[in-house]
Amino acid sequence: MQSILQRPGVGDFKYHVGISSLMQVASREDRVCVLNILGGESSEVTPVSHAYSGGNVVCGTAPGKGGAVLPTPVGDIPVYNNVRDALAAGHRFNCGVVYLPPSAARDGVAELIRVNPELRKIFIITEKISVHDAREIRAMGQQHGIDIFGANGLGAADSWNQVRIGGALGGDRPGDSLKPGSIAIFSNSGGFSTTIAQYLRMAGWGTTTVISSGKDVYIHYAAPEFAFALANDARSKAAVLYCEPGGYYEHDAHFTKPVVACVVGRWKSRLTRAVGHAGAMAGGDDDAQAKEGWFMEKFGVDGIFTPDNPVFSARGALVTNIAHIPAALTAVMRTNATMPDFAPEGSLALKPWFGSDEGLDLPEALRLPVVQAVSPYGEQIALLNRQIGGVVPRQNMKDASGASQMDAKTQVSSLHGSSMLMAATLPLESNVALALLHDAGGENDRRLIAPVIAAYVNLHGRPELAAAQASREAGNAPNAVLAAAAAIVGPRRQQAAREALRGLIEGFHAAGLGNEFGASLSESFDIAKVDARGLAGLSSDRPDPQAERLLAGVQAHGARSVFLRWLRSQPGHPTEAAVLAAISATLAWGPLSRKRISRATAESIPWWLQLFGTLIGASADASRHEPGAFCGIADAELLGRTSLGEIAFAALLGSRPDEGDLFAFQTLVGLLLTNGPGAISAQGAKGAVSADGPEQPGRVQLNKALLGFLSHTGYAHGGNGYEGIAFLCEQFEGSGLADPAAVDHGLDLQAMARRAVARYAQYKADRKGAGSLDIAKLPGVNHPVFKDKPVNHDPREVFIARLFEQRGEANVFHQFYRALVQELFDAGVSRNVYCVNIDAVIAALLLKMLWQPLAQGRIGARELETAAFTIFLYPRMLGCATEADDHLNRGRNMDTRTPASACAFVA
Repeated sequence: MQSILQRPGVGDFKYHVGISSLMQVASREDRVCVLNILGGESSEVTPVSHAYSGGNVVCGTAPGKGGAVLPTPVGDIPVYNNVRDALAAGHRFNCGVVYLPPSAARDGVAELIRVNPELRKIFIITEKISVHDAREIRAMGQQHGIDIFGANGLGAADSWNQVRIGGALGGDRPGDSLKPGSIAIFSNSGGFSTTIAQYLRMAGWGTTTVISSGKDVYIHYAAPEFAFALANDARSKAAVLYCEPGGYYEHDAHFTKPVVACVVGRWKSRLTRAVGHAGAMAGGDDDAQAKEGWFMEKFGVDGIFTPDNPVFSARGALVTNIAHIPAALTAVMRTNATMPDFAPEGSLALKPWFGSDEGLDLPEALRLPVVQAVSPYGEQIALLNRQIGGVVPRQNMKDASGASQMDAKTQVSSLHGSSMLMAATLPLESNVALALLHDAGGENDRRLIAPVIAAYVNLHGRPELAAAQASREAGNAPNAVLAAAAAIVGPRRQQAAREALRGLIEGFHAAGLGNEFGASLSESFDIAKVDARGLAGLSSDRPDPQAERLLAGVQAHGARSVFLRWLRSQPGHPTEAAVLAAISATLAWGPLSRKRISRATAESIPWWLQLFGTLIGASADASRHEPGAFCGIADAELLGRTSLGEIAFAALLGSRPDEGDLFAFQTLVGLLLTNGPGAISAQGAKGAVSADGPEQPGRVQLNKALLGFLSHTGYAHGGNGYEGIAFLCEQFEGSGLADPAAVDHGLDLQAMARRAVARYAQYKADRKGAGSLDIAKLPGVNHPVFKDKPVNHDPREVFIARLFEQRGEANVFHQFYRALVQELFDAGVSRNVYCVNIDAVIAALLLKMLWQPLAQGRIGARELETAAFTIFLYPRMLGCATEADDHLNRGRNMDTRTPASACAFVA
């Protein structure tokens, strides 16, 4: 008896080819078993294929998950541990689809073939199968009379029969791309298989059978087999081939019907290794240019078809751009007296589906009209247009951040792409906007942020103040004092505001408020279009004192808001929750509609604003909270023109700052917003969110995130903390310095630096003489990154020095530090001139603000230490709120843990 291996195939093949026509590639009679059916790709794709094909998948396998099912629109698909169990359960199938990993694909094919004598076709989706395994797979198929498609393919589809086997040809709605017609497609690329079908449809050409051959090194069902089946398919009048470098399959194919071949990948010939779809090795004679030559010879043409140079024959045309395929096909078929299958459904001219001029007044020639996208994209875009806010993919956030970065070269950190050097030039309100809205915002944002935070600063009679004061009197550090207050500002405090904000966003979006810059401030928007019925419960019969304070503050600052304008137009008196929601909606609208922030971020704004105000207020002793006044600032003034920087300064030091002190204070805030994703303080905030489970936003407690930040913060933070200031105080003790900002301070800084260096040199000599290797370094001097050059500079320190020089301001402490590093070199204590680092700048700025209260005895060493610590907490509170929000949007449960593989121990 002649074996199957010796049996010749159909046609002229020396090997088995069971498919004699494209009609047999994917038919309604085929029944399918999917291996690894519950895998990530298969579980998304298989239900679509199953529904499109009328229910052609009879079963699937997933080791260890027998008894499960894969839900689909037309019924559940049963899952078994292996193919034998599926057959034992009574299922019959002639097609197998393999979604297994590369190392398991060969064994999966062997299992299909070994236990199912009815098997006739296998579609391998897996990519990067080894050549050795691919040859064994080929041999098994030959021995048992089975045709194999792939690997690294997306299977096959038949537009006439509405059948798809293996892979995602046609996307989520195959019928929209795969319209019945007369053109077959054979493509090395899975994605371009669908794209080409869509391009043809726009030009009036439908498809018959579409085959994604794949492009692993070994292609099982290749161009020769396709050409043979094409010749025997009465439906197919021509074919389109998409070819990449590598292999001689196209050279050996004999086409009897017109073909348009698209050959790509000329650039690969310049490489020295295989790339992309396992392409050709450089230097071979199967590169893109060689394949172009094969097709030009087959078609009898001497060039490449382009719209400007239409080179073709009745046998076919060669293109190198998929956009030229429809025109080339139409030209070839017209020569063969064949017209398109149906009227063209569009053109390939540039037709923007999305458009936003962001409020710019563009000339008409530059204002491209947005058109309705072809199906299914039009429906998807419509859904996107109804979506408010951005969506960030979930990812593991261990030691990662989508909010902050640290430039390893300059050591300058950034928040949402804004350098901390830039942030140092902004008022405190702008840095609040940067933290919450991913953008520093504009003047109107500042006019809204100042009064809304100020409204929550005076805590007279509030439990937050009682908790903070009890913690303070118990001797706790500033971070513990603020944590006591933060613990009380839980989710119920602003639940009504967040719900109202959600309703305002939905209502104004439905009413057509645009995403142009300033849309939330528009005076021309017709607020009558907003459906008030969907926004009930935002007003009451009696005036709400806190709502009145908020509204008065916004009015005093001259801020505008279409949301507040609508709120004032409603009957009754707006509630505190409604006003807080309207202010938050105004702040969030631009970033939200431009998808700079997510809905979760926007809906958290009321909570963050209340937390920021509470913590600033809690940092001041209870004696400075009075009915109608905070730190001596009357309520009307506090909520009026007073800036947030002035309020925070007063909370910290008990007095209003002058212009110089305010500038120095706000410079410090900008510098300290973030120290990059690895900061200990940020890790505390992120860990708190991670433990709550960021996938369930309703469970995340934002005040707990700030508790995590506060508990991970200590005296060592804030630019060497107290050490830098203590060092400067020691050097200037008894100097008679009256004003650190005076240009003519009358001090001999060089002499002071010499004395300091002499003391330090003697200290080092004594420690070495005692045999100690534990030698303390001077705080604020040198940096592990900026060293080993003749003269070292910290670019952040240089920036700040120039900033104050441009303002004509002096800082004697900063000048002393510069004299100090030079003297260390001149005295031979250092091998080069050290840099004055950013910690020294922070200490110098802090002490400049605190020097006169210290000299006058209004504060002592303890208060100085507390102030140095607390001033760090203000800006880092903003930075950590940003990290917590980023983790809320991107993170996963418990993803700040160290993976087990990275853990080690010593036994």
